[in-house]
Amino acid sequence: MLVDFHHHFTPRELIKQDPGDKLILHYDENGAPSYTVHRMLYELDTHIEMMDACGIDVAMLSSAAGMSADIELSRLVNDKAKQAEKDYPGRFLGFAHANPLGGAQALKELARCADELGFPGVTITSEQDGLYLDAPEFEPFWSECEKRGLFVFVHPALRLNESKTFDGYDLARSVGREFSLIMVIIRLINSGVFDRHPKLIVHMSHLGGGISSMLGRIRSYQDKVFWGTKGNPRHGATPEKDFDHYINTNLMFDSGGFCGVIGSVKTALVEIPAARIVFGTDYPQEIRTIDVTKTFVQEIRALGADGEKILTGNVKTLIGGRM
Repeated sequence: MLVDFHHHFTPRELIKQDPGDKLILHYDENGAPSYTVHRMLYELDTHIEMMDACGIDVAMLSSAAGMSADIELSRLVNDKAKQAEKDYPGRFLGFAHANPLGGAQALKELARCADELGFPGVTITSEQDGLYLDAPEFEPFWSECEKRGLFVFVHPALRLNESKTFDGYDLARSVGREFSLIMVIIRLINSGVFDRHPKLIVHMSHLGGGISSMLGRIRSYQDKVFWGTKGNPRHGATPEKDFDHYINTNLMFDSGGFCGVIGSVKTALVEIPAARIVFGTDYPQEIRTIDVTKTFVQEIRALGADGEKILTGNVKTLIGGRM
């Protein structure tokens, strides 16, 4: 079964103006481009048309509008994702949307998504509210996800905690979000989140921000003696096991986020085992046409055994027998 693990939608009710055939670009408070709105986000018939043409059996629906949102918005998005499952039987599977910093109400919504709606995973952003995912405030969320067997899909934050560095050329979206994802991985590992929650699976979007090309340097900086940070309570912190243990045990990565460019997948495979990568398109944002999606699927399949693992072989690692 071919599952698209990185596939977006936005309920029509949450798009205030009719975009027609145009793109509506939103900006953050620092003037950095944040999110592009268009009609394909809510026209699910178009999604099915693309999936049929490209041989994609199921798409997991995540919504930027519901990521790390307030409780009312979370509930609305979750209900709409479940409605999409009912309207298109066997074609869509919803992600839970629950704010990891939302307290008891958010954890209750997370439980509803798992127990009543049957969602296998929850989506959050890579940073929020001035905090990063290694902050103690996230600990109840990690505990609840591990307890319920929910995997966590980390999507780049649409509004970075600090975007002033990326003050031109659409840098916040093109590279800032990738830096954010790479930092998440380092923070989760070195802060001991996976040591405290060994059964937790975190699904990193965008091939972990392209972390494969940085792993040589990241591994080196795990040597706290060599770099002089041993004993520093923050910079000298290390996990119980070596860095790659967590890549091979607690982390999964998807192929979305690089606009269907196969070279990015090949680069990832230099350092990340194919068994830790699942298929994702980032449709209908970074990919919006059937032709690009179809070519991407074909090029991954042409990778042989590794490609087949990415396309179909690793599905059960995240969703087991849910479909």
